[in-house]
Amino acid sequence: MSTLYTTTATVTGARNGTGKLSDSDSVFELSAIGSKKQGNNPEQLFAVGYGACFDGALGLVKVGENVKFDSQVQVTISLNKAGDANFYLSGSIHVIATNTDIDADTLQRIVEKTHQVCPYSKAIAGNVDIVLTSEIK
Repeated sequence: MSTLYTTTATVTGARNGTGKLSDSDSVFELSAIGSKKQGNNPEQLFAVGYGACFDGALGLVKVGENVKFDSQVQVTISLNKAGDANFYLSGSIHVIATNTDIDADTLQRIVEKTHQVCPYSKAIAGNVDIVLTSEIK
């Protein structure tokens, strides 16, 4: 095993604070869900990161499957609450394929295979329910 990349995020102020990365000058202004403060909540940032990771993994699977298509990945992340203090995430991934001659079943199979390859999917496996869907436009 070799490490390809490592970063460290430092957050101060929880959902109404700031986040900084060890290897970037970027500062992320964080805002709690429903607040009027400008910024992003952790679920939004997770959805963006997951979408980028999944689309990258999809590119690898496409090469392995010898298929070509342009893709758009839509990741929906929900923060849920059950009871007084039981918070959990759930979500969905929807892949839209264009400029392809593959059929819908093949696309769905590729999306499901990508879910087995994507590092974000592996990280949350068994902990976060993710529904996978796809369409060809």
